[in-house]
Amino acid sequence: MRRVVCPPPIMDRSLVLILDFGSQYTQLIARRVREQRVYCEIHPCTIPLAQIRAMQPRAVILSGGPSSVFEEGAPSVDRGVFELGVPVLGICYGMQLFCHLLGGGVEKAAEREYGPARIEVRKAEGLLEGFQRGEHVDVWMSHGDRVRSLPPGFETLASTPNAPFAAAGNLSRRIFGVQFHPEVVHTPRGVEMLRAFLFDVAQLPPDWTPGSFVEEAIEKIRNQIGPEAHAICGLSGGVDSSVAAVLVSRAIGDRLTCIFVDNGVLRKNEAAEVVKMFKEQVAIGDHGEGRLNLVHVDASKHFMDALHGVEDPEQKRKIIGRVFIEVFEREAAKVKNATHLVQGTLYPDVIESVSFKGPSATIKTHHNVGGLPERMNLKLCEPLRELFKDEVREVGASLGMPHHVLWRHPFPGPGLAIRCLGEITQEKLDVLREADAIFIEELRASELYEQVWQAFSVILPVRSVGVMGDGRTYENVLALRAVTSKDGMTADWARLPYEFLAKVSSRIINEVRGINRVVYDVSSKPPATIEWE
Repeated sequence: MRRVVCPPPIMDRSLVLILDFGSQYTQLIARRVREQRVYCEIHPCTIPLAQIRAMQPRAVILSGGPSSVFEEGAPSVDRGVFELGVPVLGICYGMQLFCHLLGGGVEKAAEREYGPARIEVRKAEGLLEGFQRGEHVDVWMSHGDRVRSLPPGFETLASTPNAPFAAAGNLSRRIFGVQFHPEVVHTPRGVEMLRAFLFDVAQLPPDWTPGSFVEEAIEKIRNQIGPEAHAICGLSGGVDSSVAAVLVSRAIGDRLTCIFVDNGVLRKNEAAEVVKMFKEQVAIGDHGEGRLNLVHVDASKHFMDALHGVEDPEQKRKIIGRVFIEVFEREAAKVKNATHLVQGTLYPDVIESVSFKGPSATIKTHHNVGGLPERMNLKLCEPLRELFKDEVREVGASLGMPHHVLWRHPFPGPGLAIRCLGEITQEKLDVLREADAIFIEELRASELYEQVWQAFSVILPVRSVGVMGDGRTYENVLALRAVTSKDGMTADWARLPYEFLAKVSSRIINEVRGINRVVYDVSSKPPATIEWE
């Protein structure tokens, strides 16, 4: 297929605008577009047309959604979107909506179509240009309504027995719709369809790369913070805060001060490893000539005293958040001329806050430094807020950060406090640290560590009877947890080999005094959460 040479983008980067109608797959659409090195943003479908015009998108995608176009108050979009002169792709509800708005017909389907289906290609045009007429293609359906008739100027591209207009388009206006979901893995060739829309229909350049992001981000950070002001970063040693810190340091040098607070509920040797990592292994500066300006605060006794006797997980989180702010605020006050607070906010957090459905219900309090900017009169600097986690790792790699830093598993702000169920004691923390260290060590040794999103141990508030040697034991139960995920918003329990789990269990029971039983968590998210508390 011949590629068309594209004109220079209207803006600094080519933008695909995704309008969200409440679909559970909207974020997945964005991920698929980004994977093609094309920049996109998700905005609620209620965004004003004037704002859309100001953004100058090169293409628009209308997401699916749980509504019916017949419902009172069903989400809609300004018809001016279809007069922008840019390609539009409607997915599921998005297709039904533009058919409804542009003069076609939508009706309740005789049968709700959910799950696998097979479309027959009627015309290999537009996003089906790479296919063959008469070809049958597996797709994933999820709809209760269907298109009854197409608007004027549209023609059928594909059909199923239940959906006569499974794909349709107006070739001259470059408006296309599909009744199925090309963004999900259950549509095996869905990426081909999205690529055809992005590159053949919209003629977009694949110019969204880590290198281009870094150059642009550094310039934005310098403009935001200014030539003389200082910034502060709460460094945890995790991927997000680490990459944010290095990126900001690349922009303003030693005018960034990173504060690492040891809260007493970190993993084995973690404080020492983080300090060593950023004082010796992570370089900053254009030529790697410097090191981060890092302040290490050991506040473990302060945190442990505040947590004494506390069992409720929500109370633990609030106590740790409160004490962290107290400690961080005290240390940050020593930094002169600080005007900005650096945070490793990622795009999923931004999407959640602007979702058409509104912010989700609070399942549990998340530990962050959200209260600090107002208390300290600081402005937020969030250089990663446009990125997904995998993109953050790519940016970190382009900055020359060590591989083992970029592929560290996520670690919650409240740390081991929410993996030590019930009351926290130093004895239980010590047992948990040793067991968890064995689990992670074996994952690395078996080359399984980077195959899972997150893995950790949980010490349970129960004891069980065991037999060790000739004696009876009555000791702690330890749960192992490992999940696979793309971004932590959903997760599946990792199918680790039985032989591996047997080895880990044997080592923990034999080497860690105080544990006589090991169990493995086989719950996915949802309905469970990744962490136990």
